[in-house]
Amino acid sequence: MTTKDVRLANEAWEALYRSMMTIARELKAGDVWEDLLESEYGVLYAMSTAPAGLRLVDLAGDVLISQPGLSRLIGRMEERGLVMREDDPDDGRACRIRLTDKGAGLQRRVGAAHARHVTAEMTCRLDSQQLQQLRDLCRLMLEPTPPQTTARP
Repeated sequence: MTTKDVRLANEAWEALYRSMMTIARELKAGDVWEDLLESEYGVLYAMSTAPAGLRLVDLAGDVLISQPGLSRLIGRMEERGLVMREDDPDDGRACRIRLTDKGAGLQRRVGAAHARHVTAEMTCRLDSQQLQQLRDLCRLMLEPTPPQTTARP
C-alpha cells in the first residue's frame, strides 16, 4: 500500500463521513418526527419489516444501539403503547418485541414524511445515476471484509 493509497482512502472516508453527518443533521432538523426521537423511529422502522417481532438481540444489531440502551428505549416505547413484548415461541427464555397498531400507524406516517424529506435532500444534490452509484458503493462497503493476504518475502 502506497502513501497515495492511504491518503486517498482517508480522503474518501472523510468525505463520506462529512456528507453523512451533514445530511443527517439536515434530516434531523426536518419537521417530520412528531414526538419521536430518531432512535425510536429506527426501532419502529426495523419492527415494521418484522411482523412476527424481533428478539432484542436481533433488534440491537439492526438499530445500532447497545443492548442495555435498547432495553431502556423499548421500555419507554412500551409505556407509550408503541411496542409490546411477547413470549418468544422459539425460546421460552426470550421475548419478541412487536409493533402495536399505534406504533405501526406512527411509523407509516413519520416514515412517509421522512422518505419525502430524504428524497428532497438527496435529489437536490445527485441525479438518478449518481444515486444508483452511491447506493451500490455503500452496499459494497457493507459486505464482509475479504480476507487479507499477506505476501511473504
